[in-house]
Amino acid sequence: MIRLTEKLDRPQAPDARLSLTIDQRIKSRLKVTLDDGRDAGLFLPRGLILRGGDCLRSDCGLTVEVKASAETVSTVKCDDTLLLARVSYHLGNRHVPLQIAPGFVRYQHDHVLDAMVEGLGASVICEQQPFEPEAGAYSSEGGGHSHSSQDHSHDHDHSHSH
Repeated sequence: MIRLTEKLDRPQAPDARLSLTIDQRIKSRLKVTLDDGRDAGLFLPRGLILRGGDCLRSDCGLTVEVKASAETVSTVKCDDTLLLARVSYHLGNRHVPLQIAPGFVRYQHDHVLDAMVEGLGASVICEQQPFEPEAGAYSSEGGGHSHSSQDHSHDHDHSHSH
């Protein structure tokens, strides 16, 4: 089995590709299958989020490019920036990971959340697309891609009620 043990700081020409969903890209230990069918395993530092375009190196020197695979998501497209901000606020208030881009927000499909968004007056499309959510305010990733090898941890209490 190919052991993928290092995330490279810069993209390099890949020897192979690995397509993963967001739920797979947040795991540090995972048995995977490269797109060409070879068995591999992730053995990465904890807390790392892999993004489409990231490159990994195996302990035998193989370079593998990560691809964000299509998965079932709900996409809210809207030209009304106030409505899109309200939708984002209400989804964020429920701690829903969001992909935010000009003119749309996207989240992992959930029919209850879809109904809430429609209740706010927005339209929701259920589709198969890659999902690249925001890393979060306390992540060392910043704007979605890691540019630092510094470890950072942050703990806070979620015992408050909403």
